[in-house]
Amino acid sequence: MQTFTKTIEKISDFIWGYPMILLLLFCGIFFTFQLKFLPFRYAKVVLQETVGKLFSKQEKSKSGTLSPFQAFTTSLASTAGATNVVGVPVAIGFGGPGALFWMWIVALIGMSLIYAEIVLGIKFREKNEKDEWVGGPVYYMQKGLHWKIPSIIYATGLMFEVFASSMVQANCFSKIVTSSFGWSKLMVGIGLAILVAIMVFGGVQRIGKVTEKLLPFLVLVYVGLTGYIIFTLRDQIPETFGLIFQHAFTKTAPIGLFAGAGIVQTIRWGMARGLYTSDAGMGNSAIANATAEVEYPSQQGFWGIFAVFIDTIVICSLSGLVVILSGEWQRAKSEEAQAMILQTFSKVFGEFPSQVILSFMIGLFAVATIGVIIYYGEKQAEFLFFPKAGYIARFFYLGAVVLGSIGALEFCWKLVDLVLVLVVVPNVFALMFLYKHVKEETDRFLDYQKTKPKKGTPKAQT
Repeated sequence: MQTFTKTIEKISDFIWGYPMILLLLFCGIFFTFQLKFLPFRYAKVVLQETVGKLFSKQEKSKSGTLSPFQAFTTSLASTAGATNVVGVPVAIGFGGPGALFWMWIVALIGMSLIYAEIVLGIKFREKNEKDEWVGGPVYYMQKGLHWKIPSIIYATGLMFEVFASSMVQANCFSKIVTSSFGWSKLMVGIGLAILVAIMVFGGVQRIGKVTEKLLPFLVLVYVGLTGYIIFTLRDQIPETFGLIFQHAFTKTAPIGLFAGAGIVQTIRWGMARGLYTSDAGMGNSAIANATAEVEYPSQQGFWGIFAVFIDTIVICSLSGLVVILSGEWQRAKSEEAQAMILQTFSKVFGEFPSQVILSFMIGLFAVATIGVIIYYGEKQAEFLFFPKAGYIARFFYLGAVVLGSIGALEFCWKLVDLVLVLVVVPNVFALMFLYKHVKEETDRFLDYQKTKPKKGTPKAQT
């Protein structure tokens, strides 16, 4: 087993060195320029179509579909999970403070990628036998490009990635709970699997209803708690940002228990975690947002841009800043990086309250995240095999939750990174070949924005 683990780590480290870094940077920059810096030039429109509509009266979603906000929170749940709380300290533990900078870079260029994925996911979506909207990379690969083999590779890769990701999410929760309360890892895994099962067996409608209530609450609470910690350590903010920018481009020497990190290692951990936490280039967001009842694909694409901002720029940044500000990144061994956030919270709120707060929050994050990504896995199983295959796949994924609860942390991360290659590569190439469709839909919506009447929205062509 040890030999197998080492082999996985070596392959993962190589692929997520220069090969994937260059591919993702190229694709992200490509779409950023093709869309003429859309997330930044039209930031006002993005806010109007997202935050601006939160308190407006919206029609109830039709049978088998979700409202735009439900689709957004469902997509956000797959990224704003336990890995944002624990995964960012892990990246810093292995790559140093500079890893946080590369997470930001992935987020900024990833906004255009997420937007493109969602637009294509809605443009090429279809209704299934349950009268549900289904879409995502496998649909725009087959309907837009007639790519059968790449779509099969993507669906297969995503099924395995969901299995590995479920392990990672469960592992994050298990590490916090068992280290805090000494509970059995196996019992923690079984309990988590039961809660996830209650969510996923209700279908996409239940998932949407849970996430629209749960995610805003969790995000606001986490932002409040970490914001308070940053405020108490505000005198160290200039030094912290200095470390982040300095070590983004230079080797990080060993400090305390931190083993040190080279530049490539820093970029590798930052970009890999940035990709994983934002879903940029993976296509997952297109699967969730394809369920939304919208009239223009770009409208839901803007929710994707907003999701990346909340997930990576806000939540991941807060997680990273608090462990750097507190100095915990220097005092924890890399293999114990998941404990950094707990130690940081304990300094401010006390040990026991921090254990309770983080266990509760990470548990809820994990339930929401695992529930959503299992839905992703189900849809790939249905695409590859037959409609009932998704139901069968649920049990394998619930088993992954239990397995992940007793698994090794770094191995789980490396396994996710390796499987991500099968997902990212075909999706990225499909996006670039279909970029004209993204531009056409974007121009169509922006033209409508210039001429739209003050009240009402005309039906768009489908």
